Parts: sequence; structure tokens; C-alpha cells
Amino acid sequence: MSRGDVYVMRMITSTPTTDQTAVTARPNDRAGQDLTSRAYWTGTIKMSLSKLFILAALAEGPKHGYEVARRVEAMTRGCCSPSEGTIYPSLREFEAGGYVTAEETTAGGRRRKVYTMTERGRLAHRVAVEAWFEIAGALTDAGRALDGSPVSLARGCAPSACS
Repeated sequence: MSRGDVYVMRMITSTPTTDQTAVTARPNDRAGQDLTSRAYWTGTIKMSLSKLFILAALAEGPKHGYEVARRVEAMTRGCCSPSEGTIYPSLREFEAGGYVTAEETTAGGRRRKVYTMTERGRLAHRVAVEAWFEIAGALTDAGRALDGSPVSLARGCAPSACS
């Protein structure tokens, strides 16, 4: 079996007529992520939220990367504190996709890129916000289905939620 394979183990119980199948995935394998891992879901959600809030920050006006990070942190009241490892790859992706433009500037002797949202970026931001509102309702319904009680979406968050 190769390193990246997902494999199935059959565990035979003491009675020959019953068996139980356990599916396990190898960690850090993109093709076979362990969907039972909270880290998988947390990472997926964090990256999506980071992108949403980066777009939201740029919808307010042009900013350089550090300003984007600080604005995201302020917008989320500290819930999302994106690191350089989150901000700059997303900004490069947005630039490559035509969602933002970047202009090199010099301020205080330091060179930096200032990012400006394009029409395509404004559309992406609008679509992202609509999608997150839809999913928030679906999450509430899914949480309610677990035990019949409503799930509060206003829970506290960890400062590293989007980093």
C-alpha cells in the first residue's frame, strides 16, 4: 500500500456473524483527509473565512498586506488574526485571478504592494457573503438536528480562528 492510500481495516468481533469496518486516512494526505479530524474541518473553515474577511477589508479601499491583516483582526474583534502565511498567499491568488490589482509603492523607505479590489473582486465578495449567510442558516439547522436544540452562532472564538 502506498503512503497516500486510504485503507480499510475489517475488525472481526468475537461472533463470526458480526463485523465492523473502520476507515482510516493517513494524516496530511490531501486525497484521503481524515474527515473525522477536527483539524481538517477547522483548517478548511479558517482558510475560507480568511479569504472572505480579506475581501471584506479590501472592499473598504486599497490597503497593503499588513493593513489588510490588521483590518481583518479589527473587523472580527480579534477572532481572526491572519498571519503573513495566510494573507500574502491569498492576496497573490486574488491578484492572479483578477480580483485585486497590486501597485508597488514606497512609503518611509519601504517598498510594499498596495492591493485594490477590482469589479471582479467586488462580485466575489458579494457572492462570498451571500454564500456564508446561506451556510450559517444551514449550520444552525444541522446543529439543531444533532440533539433537537438550537445551536448558537454567537459563541466566542479563539484569536487564532483565521490564522
